[in-house]
Amino acid sequence: MDFSTEFKPLTVQPVEIEGKSFEMITEELGEHSFTAEQYPVVQRVIHASADFELGRSVQFHPDAVRAGVAAIRAGKDIVADVQMIQSGISKPKLKAFGGDVSVYISDPDVMEEAKRLNTTRAIISMRKAIKEADGGIFAIGNAPTALLELIRLVKNGEAKPGLVVGMPVGFVSAQESKEELAKLDIPFITNLGRKGGSPVTVAAVNALIRIAEEQVKHDEKETT
Repeated sequence: MDFSTEFKPLTVQPVEIEGKSFEMITEELGEHSFTAEQYPVVQRVIHASADFELGRSVQFHPDAVRAGVAAIRAGKDIVADVQMIQSGISKPKLKAFGGDVSVYISDPDVMEEAKRLNTTRAIISMRKAIKEADGGIFAIGNAPTALLELIRLVKNGEAKPGLVVGMPVGFVSAQESKEELAKLDIPFITNLGRKGGSPVTVAAVNALIRIAEEQVKHDEKETT
């Protein structure tokens, strides 16, 4: 049997695949309004989703990237709304800075309190998280109720996150929660519309970790 017409990948080398993907993203995205510090985040969001519409809809507070990288370099923890985000974040790289990833949604006390109050575990998990992750990064990609509760806590002066990466996906309150986040005068990364999800939230956070790594390498070269 002749298999000569079968498709063959351009390369099977991981670094080459990623590099080629980024080249294709830059070419297909074309002109955009993102700054040089914002673009690596958008690039990885598109890389994780293959969705240029989603990528173009990403919005940044002016201090978002700087604040996120500063929090990482300071060893601040990251709070995730669900385990999928916790699993996807580059924890070894984060731990090199002294930080870790926490998720509270399945904690027994959170589940018990949510049942007692007849509300979502996501809401209660945010109330617990703000007591243990002051100044950290909150990464919310699944639960709009978690993002809305965090916004409420910020407005009430009860929460002071270093950065909120809020990109929940869905139909019920997802779009609206991101619109509310974009109104806050705190560092945030979000996107417009119903699209989003854990993979793109993870991609945005991992992009910040990579930027932090690059800054450290640059600083080390400057001192040698």
